[in-house]
Amino acid sequence: MYLGRNEWKSRLAPIIGVVILLFPSSIFASELRQSFKSPAFNGQGFSSHALTIENLTFERKQSIKAKQEADEREAEREENNTNINKFLRNFESRVYAELSKQMAEQLFGENATESGTIEILGNTVTYETVGEEIQMTITKTDGSTTTLVVPVGNFGF
Repeated sequence: MYLGRNEWKSRLAPIIGVVILLFPSSIFASELRQSFKSPAFNGQGFSSHALTIENLTFERKQSIKAKQEADEREAEREENNTNINKFLRNFESRVYAELSKQMAEQLFGENATESGTIEILGNTVTYETVGEEIQMTITKTDGSTTTLVVPVGNFGF
């Protein structure tokens, strides 16, 4: 059975009308546009995007630096707290305490001397009795000096 051109139109017209009514958006097309979501490509909001990336980079570098410094301090503490270092600090403290005791004997003991000089690790300690005072001058290795004046007139316990 052969249908003429007009017969096809008449049979298809109601079907096309139903399709247009049911699916109107699928028939009408719009212009295709490509746009990027990343501000690095489209330029909108790029300054805040770049600032966010810069802040993240800066914070990451700071956290790495802080971690390295903390690790270095921890290693230094561990090195200082070894048994040999504790022993050396204790021994050094006792040696200085003994030197202090001997110096106090020289200054205030029964056989006190009027003046004297002592060298300790390149530092020079000079003392002399002037009337009712003892003047002690400490000259450091860099040349700076410190002077102590100790009254001894009524000194006693």
